[in-house]
Amino acid sequence: MAGVWSGYLTFGLVTLPVRLYSGARGERVSFHQLHDKDRVRLKQQMVCPADGEVVSRDHIIKGYEYAKGEYVVISAEDIKAAAPHTERQLEIVEFCRASEIDPIWFEASYYLMPEAAGLRPYSLLMKTMQETQYVAVAQLSMHNREYLSLIRPSSLAGVPGQSGEGLLLHTLYYLDEVRVADGFGAAASKAPAAAELKLAKQLVEGLAKKFDPKRFEDHYRKNLEALVASALEGKPAPGREPRPHLVPVSDLMATLKASLQGNKAAAGAAAAKRKPPARASDARRAKRAA
Repeated sequence: MAGVWSGYLTFGLVTLPVRLYSGARGERVSFHQLHDKDRVRLKQQMVCPADGEVVSRDHIIKGYEYAKGEYVVISAEDIKAAAPHTERQLEIVEFCRASEIDPIWFEASYYLMPEAAGLRPYSLLMKTMQETQYVAVAQLSMHNREYLSLIRPSSLAGVPGQSGEGLLLHTLYYLDEVRVADGFGAAASKAPAAAELKLAKQLVEGLAKKFDPKRFEDHYRKNLEALVASALEGKPAPGREPRPHLVPVSDLMATLKASLQGNKAAAGAAAAKRKPPARASDARRAKRAA
């Protein structure tokens, strides 16, 4: 796996060489754009709207739009020179509690791995963070921007087939990048009735399970893969599964009770599937006992 960044991690006067590796990547079924006449894949070209000419990469420069249709040209050399020292230095600036950072701030995840010369200080930092239960707030630059980041110890809990401990780095959004939806928080003024809250807690507890990613799959991707497979075999598209008819809840108490009954019925059906079939000798003993 290729690294996406390499440099030095610093905390206090301690410096150690590290690398970042992408920690997660979304998977999806992608389609290309084709010409409907001959089914040849289309190419994208950079065209100058002033003269209609196709512009090659050698003649493309960067400009900042300071007013509508007005640009100031910035050279690639000046852009490169603007990079701060965090271009090669992952600098820990402070420590805090993980609970102080809401997940909305998280952008992307990376494995923070030490080079051979940094194994000892890396281990020391990880152990210190584990015992103090602090996470580190740091900054680094890559891909032409400086990222606010969070570093935390992880044992890759919940990832099948993976074990071991190490440090993960999560890039964070800056304050001006986090947006709050209009009206967010208005529901807090609607206090639920005690009876409703009691039923809702029972519903949540009935659905509570230890997280296991093996139980989940991307149904959209699975359906698209089946669609592509059918097309390759010259078969018609698979039938569309029925969509539930959804309407707003009119009687909350009745709906909660029905949900609980549905959970109990599903749990009973699952238990019946797990129960081994009764043997003939067991049936005879039960009949004599009756």
